[in-house]
Amino acid sequence: MKQKKRLNFWGIWNMCFGFLGIQFGWGLQMGNMSAIYEYLGAEPDQIPILWLAAPLTGLIVQPIIGYFSDNTWSPRFGRRKPYFFFGAIFASILLVLMPYSSTIWMAAGMLWILDASINVSMEPFRAYVADMLPKEQYSKGYTMQAFFIGLGSVLAAFLPWLFLDVMGFSDEVVDGKVPQYVKLSFLVGGVSYFIAVMYTILKTKEYPPEYFIHDDEVEKLGYFEGLKKAFFNMPDAFKKLAPVQFFTWMGLFLMWFYFTVTITESVFGAKSTSDMAYSSGVVWGNLCFGFYSVVTFIFALVMPSLSDRIGKKKLHALCLLIGGLGLLSVAVITNKWLLFVSMTGVGIAWASVVSMPYAMIADEIPAKQMGIFMGLFNMFIVIPEILAAIGFGWVMSELFDNTKLYAIITAGSLLIIAAFFTLRVKQDTA
Repeated sequence: MKQKKRLNFWGIWNMCFGFLGIQFGWGLQMGNMSAIYEYLGAEPDQIPILWLAAPLTGLIVQPIIGYFSDNTWSPRFGRRKPYFFFGAIFASILLVLMPYSSTIWMAAGMLWILDASINVSMEPFRAYVADMLPKEQYSKGYTMQAFFIGLGSVLAAFLPWLFLDVMGFSDEVVDGKVPQYVKLSFLVGGVSYFIAVMYTILKTKEYPPEYFIHDDEVEKLGYFEGLKKAFFNMPDAFKKLAPVQFFTWMGLFLMWFYFTVTITESVFGAKSTSDMAYSSGVVWGNLCFGFYSVVTFIFALVMPSLSDRIGKKKLHALCLLIGGLGLLSVAVITNKWLLFVSMTGVGIAWASVVSMPYAMIADEIPAKQMGIFMGLFNMFIVIPEILAAIGFGWVMSELFDNTKLYAIITAGSLLIIAAFFTLRVKQDTA
């Protein structure tokens, strides 16, 4: 197998830049989909099941795309780039159309297609780091992705504030329709998604198959055989990180469900979606997500040196603990500016979540199968999200009396549990 060259800063920048667009799509969802559902008439206990599209499409799509992108090669179009391109086209179109949904179930249906499209782009981007870099640069590559994840989230989060508070577009809710400022935010997000992904496609050149295939490699298996073999031969690092990922992503998913719509009530005092305070709370919730993303990409710059000093395991556990405490603090905050203190903790945790686990497992994955193994690792993300989407509506209605703040407290507690399980991971994977 031929050896890959070390890339300089700008080489790593170019190969990761497309994640800026992908995170634009995720960021707009996380900050606005629950509000869109409430604008269209959804109740708090309906919100989790309406979010089911995100994890379920990930569970189905990512391993499939991972397998086929592992086994794709065109001298003209490359290995991962066709998936970047077609995923970006469909995701961009769906982002533009999403806020024009006229009913709850229309929005939910469009979210299914949108999330499937984003996953077509995103899963090959995860594998692209390992495709393009030698092993000693994996941490730098995933840290650069974390940087663009943070930056994309910031830009997506600031768009509603820009259009509503700075440019003065309407926040009027007419006949249960989504207001104008949200529609404009999704329009800009859709265009930005496509441009960012195309930048990576045009500025990078993929390695041909001889850089990944060993001479003694076994004959290529079909999809189901290959998936089965990969599943039953998962590296030890996958299994050791499974409970960490389980509690982390269930907590994060609950935060994305409920943070924005929680603070419209607990901090801004909105009684309904027609209150002016509700739009102010939605915008501030987006700004909070933007702020934690600023923290993410700043903290991502120092993570490699911290990881070298204390190890990936200890760093990840510490970051999760800080994030959990940040979310718990929302329970006692009534001043909107203090929410930025909470989000500082979340941003530190998020920087680690999107980089450290991948750095921990990358060394144990065969280069030729990077895509399918990254897709399988995604199971430890989407299964807890699916459980939250299916089951947390019952928790909200039967145990929490539809009190949204309790969901945020639960989210913080789950991150702290994940930090505890991180410390139980053996040192050889940290």
